[in-house]
This record gives sequence, structure tokens and C-alpha cells, in this order.
Amino acid sequence: MERKYDVIALGELLIDFTDNGLSGQGNPLLEANPGGAPCNVLSMLAKLSKKTAFIGKVGKDMFGKQLRETIKDVGIDDTYLLDDEKVHTTLAFVKTYENGDRDFSFYRNPGADMMLKEEELPLEALQDCKVFHFGTLSMTHEDVRKATKKAVETAKNAGALISFDPNLRPPLWDDLEEAKKQIDWGLSNSDIVKIADNELQFMCGEEDLEKCAQLLKEKYPNIKVLNATYGAEGSCSYYKDLRVFVPAFKLGGTIETTGAGDTFCASAINYVLDHPIDDLSEKDLENMLRFANAAAYIVTTKKGAIRSMPDPEDVQEILNRN
Repeated sequence: MERKYDVIALGELLIDFTDNGLSGQGNPLLEANPGGAPCNVLSMLAKLSKKTAFIGKVGKDMFGKQLRETIKDVGIDDTYLLDDEKVHTTLAFVKTYENGDRDFSFYRNPGADMMLKEEELPLEALQDCKVFHFGTLSMTHEDVRKATKKAVETAKNAGALISFDPNLRPPLWDDLEEAKKQIDWGLSNSDIVKIADNELQFMCGEEDLEKCAQLLKEKYPNIKVLNATYGAEGSCSYYKDLRVFVPAFKLGGTIETTGAGDTFCASAINYVLDHPIDDLSEKDLENMLRFANAAAYIVTTKKGAIRSMPDPEDVQEILNRN
């Protein structure tokens, strides 16, 4: 399938303010890292030589300018990134704990990413991609939700594969039942899904992750490749009648986990782009997960996400050692 773009993603592009020590006066220092799950995914795909583009909005402010320059620098087409004249760029403050887990505080009431409207979508571009990727941060509010669903519909009707990562952020939802409803919509309309352990439990109301995954597989037969990430334990792929688990790489040096799931997600999308999605073997799934786990591990040893994606040679070096 010849298309202009390998992957187009829609959603949030924002600044992640992360801990960077203390000043001489003892005040916290924060580093303004470019982030946002969809562009994290595209950044890794660009590292893997895929042609990517992003659809979204930033504010017409210093952070919006920084973000546009950043995605261009890493090889993401910014043609469809719009500037909002009135609403500022969304900001996220990330607290990282000793085990690498994070807590988010968002300045997004409103944020520019929420302002994207259906009529602003580049429909021709959406009809000219192999994969369309999205999450739920672009589904928290009505206008951007309509835009997201129209984008999915347009890409799907043009023959693109649909990739979805729930990327649940409870503080951004007024009602978690609404979050569950929108994740359900996303799962119902996707071919490739990356879902984290806590999101499996959220959707199924079960503690047993294996049972949760099987429930999702039964409820959403449209999902061709279901990848579940289990944090420091590893990841599992469910495909047709196959279940393949690959443990995580535990090589030390983890600083934070920001962007790790997105790196994994991008690596899995990349594998599907390079292999026929309807004819994957058990070995294919193992290779996909090993690469994705290794790439995700490397990102946990760095700060930030968009600018921290590993080169494929670095990933291969990890694989060769293990």
C-alpha cells in the first residue's frame, strides 16, 4: 500500500516539566521537556525511518514554538500542527518517585490541545496514511472528541490500520465512567492496541491481568494485535490463538518511565508496518516484543521523551547482549 505517510497521529503535544534537582537556594529546578504521547510515538517511529505527521494544536506562545521546532527536528511533519491564538500550550508537571513511577499535574483548563475542531482536520492526509494512531487525551472534551472520531473514521474508510493507546490520565476526566466509555469506543474501532496493566484492570474490574486480557480479546474481536504492558515485568501479545510473553530488560540505570510505553507502542507499530498483520507467527510476536521492551528500557534511562528516543542500533546492542 503506497501512501504518503506511514503513520499519522492526533492528540496532545505539551511540555512535561520534570525534576532536575535543586537550585542554590534550595528551590526545585524543572526541565521543560517536549512531550505528549502521540508525538512520543511518532518520534520513535521517525528514528525507525518511518514517515510521520502530527495533527494537533499548541498555543501561540514560547512553549508552542519550542514544541513545533522540536517535532521538526526529530523528523515529524508539522504541516498539520495548528497554533491557537487564544489558548496557551498545555503543561504537565511530572513528579517522579524512586521506583520510576510518576504522578502528573496538568495545566489544561483549557489547554490548546483541547481546541482542535472537526473542520480543521486535514482529511486528504488522513486518507494517505498506512496507520492512524490516537489515545484518549483527545477524547476528554466534546469538540476534540468529535475531531478524533472523524479522523479515525476517515483513515479507516481509506484503508488505514487504526492504532490505539488508552493512555488513561484520571485527573483529566470529570467522570471516569465517561473515560471508560471513550476507551471502549477506541478499543471497538482499532486494529492494534497497546494497553497498560492498570488500564486493563480499569476496563475489566478485575485484578487478574490474564483474565482481563482474555476478556478484552473476546469483547473486541476487531483487535488484530493486542499488546499488554506489565511495567517492570514485561509485555504480552495476544494475536489470534497465540499468547506470547517477553520479560522486561532489567539492566539498571532507570531514571523515570516517561515515554517508555509510547516507545513500546511505536516499536510494535513499526513491526506491523514491516510484516503482514494477518500472518504473524509466534516468533514474529516474540521479536516484536523483545525489540519494543529493549527500546522502552533505554528510554527509562533518560529524562523526557520526544528527544530521548533510542537509535535502532542502540536497541540492537541491548538485544545482542541478552
